[in-house]
Amino acid sequence: MVEHAKLRCIDPDCGAECGIERTTPTCPTCAGLMDVVYDWARAHASMGFSGDPMIFQDRNRGFFGAADATGAERLDASGVWRFRELLPFYGSIDNVVSVGEGRTILQPAPVIAKQLGYHASKGGGIYLQYEGMNPSGSFKDNGMTGAFTHAKMIGATRAVCASTGNTSASLAMFAAISGVEAYVLIGEGKIAFGKLAQALEYGATTLQVKGDFDACLGHVREIGEQRPELGIYLMNSVNPFRLEGQKAIMFRVLEALGWEVPDWIVVPGGNLGNCSAFAKAFMELKELSMIDRIPRLAVINAQGARTLDKVYNELGARWNGGRYDKGIVRGEYERMDAAGERASTIASAIEINRPVNLPKALRALDVMDGVVRCVDDKTIMEYKALVGRHGFGCEPASGASVAGAHMLREEGVIGAGERVVCILTGHVLKDPDVVVQYHSGIDTKAGQELAPRGEPTGQKANRPIPVADDIDAIIAALGAG
Repeated sequence: MVEHAKLRCIDPDCGAECGIERTTPTCPTCAGLMDVVYDWARAHASMGFSGDPMIFQDRNRGFFGAADATGAERLDASGVWRFRELLPFYGSIDNVVSVGEGRTILQPAPVIAKQLGYHASKGGGIYLQYEGMNPSGSFKDNGMTGAFTHAKMIGATRAVCASTGNTSASLAMFAAISGVEAYVLIGEGKIAFGKLAQALEYGATTLQVKGDFDACLGHVREIGEQRPELGIYLMNSVNPFRLEGQKAIMFRVLEALGWEVPDWIVVPGGNLGNCSAFAKAFMELKELSMIDRIPRLAVINAQGARTLDKVYNELGARWNGGRYDKGIVRGEYERMDAAGERASTIASAIEINRPVNLPKALRALDVMDGVVRCVDDKTIMEYKALVGRHGFGCEPASGASVAGAHMLREEGVIGAGERVVCILTGHVLKDPDVVVQYHSGIDTKAGQELAPRGEPTGQKANRPIPVADDIDAIIAALGAG
C-alpha cells in the first residue's frame, strides 16, 4: 500500500497500529477510534515537498478546471487535493476520487463583525468560511473525497452511512460519480427535504428507519465494522479518512490569511468530526513547522443536542493525554437512555446525542485550548438570518457558529480585536422549509400559517407582501408611487 502512512489507535493504553489497507475504520484491538498517521520525512522526500505553502497557492491560481486536465492538474482543481502533501495516504493520483470539492473562499464579514461587537483593527474581526459552495452544498464533500479515495484503494464497491442529511447527499453524489452502490439510513422524520432530495436524486438506496440518527449510526457501524462478509464500506466520520479530507478546510483558511494563524475557529458541534479534523490539521502543521502557533477552538452545540457541552462543562470530562474518564460519557449515555432523551433541534445537521468523535473532540479542545457552548433554536435561527442578510445563506447549524462568536464576545472570552473564523457548514437550500417558515410564518410541510399575516416570526423576518393583481397596487407596494 503506502509505506509512509498507517493507522494508529488514539487510546494511549492501546496504541495498536495497522496498515491503511484495513477495511474497517476502528481499532482491531480495542474497537476505538483511529488516526491516519504519517512518516512525514519519508512522505515529503518522495513527493519533493520542501514545506513551503506557496506551492498550494500556485496550484490554486494556475488552474481553473480545464476539461482535458489529467494527472496532477486534475488534483489541482480540488480544494482538498491541491494540499495533497498534507494528506499523503492516497498512493497514486489515479486513486483519487474528486469532483472539484473544496473550492471555497474565506469571506471577511466586517458588517456582521461590528454587529457582534468586534472590530477589524490589525486584521481582527469575523471571517466566514462558507462550505455551502461545495458541489453537494456542504462541508461533507471535503471528507467524502478522502473516504472514497481510500475506498477505491482497497477495492470497495458498496458504501453505507447514517445521516441527518448532508452526509447522505455527499455520499450519494460521490457514489454516483464513482460507480459505487450507495446505501443511506435516515431517522424517520429526521432529515431536511433539501438534503433528502439529493440522496434520492443521486440514486442512493435510502432506508427510513423508525429511530433517530444515533440508532441509525449504531446499525451502520455494525454493518461496517462487525459484518465484514457484507463488504459494505462505512462512510460516517468514524472513518479516519473522512477526517483527513476535512483537514483541508483549515488549509484553505490559512491560505486565505497568508498562512497567518487566526485567533479562533468557531464551529457547530454535531458528530464532532470537523473540530476533530481541524485540531489534527493544526497539530500536524505545527509539527511540520508550517505554523508557529495553534488557534483556539469554540464548539457550539444546539441546546437540544448538547452532549459535548454537558460532559465537558458540567461533568468535567477532559482529554487527559487520551485517558479521559470514559465512565462520564458512558454514564451520560445511560442517563439519556433511561430518560428516553433524544436529540431535538431545528438544526438537523447537528441533531446528534451520541457524537461518534467525542474522544477526538476532547483531544481537540485540549490541543486548541478550546471552549464549548450551546445555543437554543430561536437563537440559531436569528443568527442564521443575520448571515443571510449579508449574502451568505446557510443551513441552520451554521447559525450556531455566529451565535457562538457573539456569545463568547459578550462573555469577554474572545477579545474585540481578535480574528475569528466561523465555519458555515452548508447551503441555505439544504433546509428551505425552516427558512420559509421563519420569514413567512407558513409551515411548508403542513401548508398552514403559523402566525397571522403581517406578524413576523423572527427579528429579521422578510415576509412576502400580498398584493392585488393591479399595477397601481404593485407600484404602491414597491414604494414607488
